[in-house]
Amino acid sequence: MERRRAWQRLLNEGRWAAINWPREWGGREATVTQNVIYSEESARYRTPGIYNANGLWQIGPMIIRWGTDEQKDLWVPNILNADDHWCQGFTEPEAGSDLANLRTTAVRDGDDYVLNGQKIWISSAHIAKWGLFLVRTDPDAIARGEKHVGITALIVDMEADGIECRTVRDIAGEEMFNEVFFTDARVPVAYRLGDEGAGWQVAMGTLGHERVGTAGLAISMRADLDAMVNLARSANPDALRDPGIRERIARTHTDIEYTKLLNYRALSKILKGEPNWPEVPLAKLQWSHLAQTLAELAVDLLGPAGMMAKGGPDAADGGSWNRLYLYQRYTSIGAGTTEVQKNIIADRAIKLPRT
Repeated sequence: MERRRAWQRLLNEGRWAAINWPREWGGREATVTQNVIYSEESARYRTPGIYNANGLWQIGPMIIRWGTDEQKDLWVPNILNADDHWCQGFTEPEAGSDLANLRTTAVRDGDDYVLNGQKIWISSAHIAKWGLFLVRTDPDAIARGEKHVGITALIVDMEADGIECRTVRDIAGEEMFNEVFFTDARVPVAYRLGDEGAGWQVAMGTLGHERVGTAGLAISMRADLDAMVNLARSANPDALRDPGIRERIARTHTDIEYTKLLNYRALSKILKGEPNWPEVPLAKLQWSHLAQTLAELAVDLLGPAGMMAKGGPDAADGGSWNRLYLYQRYTSIGAGTTEVQKNIIADRAIKLPRT
């Protein structure tokens, strides 16, 4: 993390940390195309990565778009210079794929909102200073059948009283995700992002920025494929003579190129001002599939050494491929589940009947 923090600060000195941001907030006002090219080149040269993707790719742009001048002055500089870590709190036990079903309440009390409820699967909440959370300010909206109404976006000080983070150990043995509990936690009304009840619009903008931030994934995956093949030459050379493995390598290479071209097609539609269905959900589906396919190929290609846990003396590449194999199972859930993406394609692109 400290290596990433140092790298982001170095980028920020030359206005390279967030090139698509306005110049007045430390960016270069890069176009969407320029931002995609920059992301791809960063991936091609295997740069260390940025300190806090939630802050830089998603929440920062939303504060610039929706925030007051006071909010921008308070939060934007420390996102850019990597002083503050941010988390994003949307998902709840009863609001995962159906995000609008969220139940965490925020009741106005003078100059504060009083929060009660629970969030789940919140990345890096335990190390975050600030978080962008969606809460329900209209508790009757769900009963009225208007669950997208009455949702508000609040910026929360994660060190405030009444907030508890509990880490969740994942299948790879890591503790990146959290449960977050609010018990009469007070958040100033001045920390509301956008109008009360406008949280759904804020959230959709946040998820859109999340998609743009993944532009370099195909390039990174190509580098991962090359790295695992090179490693197999010493760790498990017999695998490279297996026709089945060789076919899978070729197919994975083809899938990576297809994913890159699919992203370009979506980009071309954005530049033309055309609806980018079904390319955006298709790209998410393909990315999830490819991430898991690549990890499965790695452990088969590297043999027993590829399955050794991180830190083991005989583990290939320090156990990084075993960790990748376990960790990539999340890709069919995070940033929109596979099932939801298929429903979006069926409904908006193919226009299949609902019954």
